[in-house]
Amino acid sequence: MDFGIFLTNQQPPGTDQPRALDEQLHLLRLARDHGFTSVFAGQHYLSEGVSHIQPLPYLARLAAEAGELRVGVGIHLLALHNPVEVAENYAALDVVTGGRLIYGAGLGYRQVEFDALGVPADRKVHRFETNLDLVRRLWAGETVSADLPWCRLDRVRLNLLPVQRPGPPVWLAANSDSAVRRAARLSDAWMINPHATIDTVRDQLRLFHAERAEAGRSAPRVLPAFREVFCAKDSATALEQARPHLAEKYRTYARWGQDKVMPGRESFDIDYGELARQRFVVGSPEDCVRALLPWRDELGANHFIFRTHWSGMPVEDAAESIRLLGREVLPALRG
Repeated sequence: MDFGIFLTNQQPPGTDQPRALDEQLHLLRLARDHGFTSVFAGQHYLSEGVSHIQPLPYLARLAAEAGELRVGVGIHLLALHNPVEVAENYAALDVVTGGRLIYGAGLGYRQVEFDALGVPADRKVHRFETNLDLVRRLWAGETVSADLPWCRLDRVRLNLLPVQRPGPPVWLAANSDSAVRRAARLSDAWMINPHATIDTVRDQLRLFHAERAEAGRSAPRVLPAFREVFCAKDSATALEQARPHLAEKYRTYARWGQDKVMPGRESFDIDYGELARQRFVVGSPEDCVRALLPWRDELGANHFIFRTHWSGMPVEDAAESIRLLGREVLPALRG
């Protein structure tokens, strides 16, 4: 049973970023020293309403403090990038981390990002799958050729290869049913998103396993589940501290259109109580264990990734959540 901490470093615009980075490093050290086994960060461009550091320099800085924690990008917007750039940069990050990188990728959903990077909406899936294939082949040390509108390669090879052979594990994020099927065919693991209810994930897991079996692939060894989790001494305190920041996070998601790529095109622009049901784990240590056990026992999640700090939250509230999770929740779930 593994446990990751998700440190987005998303902050209100105008935040003192060096100070905020120091606060994120404080949270990382607490997670490292309280039984967590991985740290993750994600990616967005032109992120309306929040500011944050791009994952490559950020994860390299986190790696210096991470000790033996695995270091993951979750997720990297692969369709927006050149595959050689991705292969070179993340091979280098695997070297920097001593072979502890997890490469998480996803298609993305914000039109502003596709427009800014010049990726036509009707070609994004093709570009994503092609890039993933090229990155993996380059990591494996193959000689690669390609003649694409965004990349031309004539029998090229990487000189710096990742430590992990044939490359870092690839986890694919997926919201829609079609993306879940793609993750089943192409990934080492489906990285379950934090937005879906347990009922949605239960249905999509059936799709995932059926698609994987049809492709002749065995069940994956790892099932990572990303969850919004906040722990305090009691449920009232947890709700008081987490609700304003978590609610604003999902209002931001609604403005960005994150909810429109979920099955049924559900809305995140709803009352917090309805939104939180089956999604958010907010409460005492006992509440958190009770809410997370079905994800472990029924669905088979064996690598939880917890986000316990959101834009605008006082860092010490998140720090105390990490302490309680490490002392009381992680041992119970491992047991």
